[in-house]
Amino acid sequence: MNKREYTYRHTTLACYRGYITQAIINNLAPLLFIVFQTHFSISYQMLGQLVLINFAVQLLTDIWATKYADRFGYRSCMVFAHALACIGLLSLGILPMLLPSDIENCLNLVVAFLGILPMLLPSAYTGIVISVILYAIGGGLLEVVVSPIIEALPSENKEASMSLLHSFYCWGQLSVVLLSTFLLWLIGRDFWFLLPILWSIFPLYNMFRFRQVPILPLIQEGKEMSLKELLKSPVFYLSMMLMVCAGASELTMSQWSSFFAEKGLQIPKIYGDILGPGLFALLMAIGRLLYGIFADRLPIKASMLASSILCVTTYLVTVFSPYPILSLLACGLCGLSVSLMWPGTFSLTSSAFPRGGTMMFGILAIFGDLGCSLGPWMAGFISDSVVSARKSLNFWSASNLNLEQIGLRSGLLAATAFPLIMAIGLIVFRRKKNSSIPPTY
Repeated sequence: MNKREYTYRHTTLACYRGYITQAIINNLAPLLFIVFQTHFSISYQMLGQLVLINFAVQLLTDIWATKYADRFGYRSCMVFAHALACIGLLSLGILPMLLPSDIENCLNLVVAFLGILPMLLPSAYTGIVISVILYAIGGGLLEVVVSPIIEALPSENKEASMSLLHSFYCWGQLSVVLLSTFLLWLIGRDFWFLLPILWSIFPLYNMFRFRQVPILPLIQEGKEMSLKELLKSPVFYLSMMLMVCAGASELTMSQWSSFFAEKGLQIPKIYGDILGPGLFALLMAIGRLLYGIFADRLPIKASMLASSILCVTTYLVTVFSPYPILSLLACGLCGLSVSLMWPGTFSLTSSAFPRGGTMMFGILAIFGDLGCSLGPWMAGFISDSVVSARKSLNFWSASNLNLEQIGLRSGLLAATAFPLIMAIGLIVFRRKKNSSIPPTY
């Protein structure tokens, strides 16, 4: 097939694969948390830092892409993003085992001198961090550019298109969980490094596809809203807050459910991964797919408010249920509850600011990634703090849980604040008058 034979359908499929790549980047490492802890003696807080580093780097990349993506062009950004995702995944399978001690010592001196991390990092952990940084840059570019590419394509229902696009992140997450769990069971944990090497093939393939598909500009040059115009509207500040809550609500449960199932609920990993993060991804995908089909019948604001209330409920059931299987099912149901949060906020804001362009999508991605960084890190920090304090909080005193289980539940309990704040924010959003939105002529 030559270049002239590619259509917008191929562009759409490439964008879908782009979100699957994003799912690989965000969800593979957490499935290996148990392996990292047992093989390399990495603490809860250091595991949480991996999630923080991933999304912090994505956030910094979002900031850069918000300003420069239009200048370099969507195609160049997509090719570069997939190349870095491929290299980062390859590094995750290679560097933790091969990073020489002299390089480790040099890196330790640098980070100690700069005050970035005032501690000596294990060689394997240093390798993991380098890999995370590499693929996180690619993930940041993907997050900023993929949505505007889809938004620019001809479509009768933009909200449905956006929801369908984001559903492929979920299908990717589900594929990562199921295939990785099965392969890890098949080959054994000692050969864990084969997983990221095999997954690196996917972004490599999609990189070549993005070199060929047709891409449209989102807004005609010179007509996109400026940052100053966006920041004049209170509605846009509300959208940014909703993105923080959406990212934190989704990623806290997504990133910690595998670890929580095995350590906090004492469920074997293969069953915990399938019924925890696996079911989470499946229900999130189904939620986005169904909304993509029935978007014209379901008001987006009311649907998102109901989702936020359900999310609070699933977090509380996960934390307080005395039955491990019920807690695990609540982890999975949380996937349905968060399914509309991220794409729904994109759609609400895009509808309010039709001329927002790449700048608007980039800023939303920045605050979404801020939530993705803050939520999982906070859960890990609180879990570690409770375990380190060697005493349970008063409301856990009558339970039969051990200190490690109490720590993990306390971390997830704290994260319940994010969907609760989102529900309140959506109520405020619904009451905002159109007069608060700048003209979009």
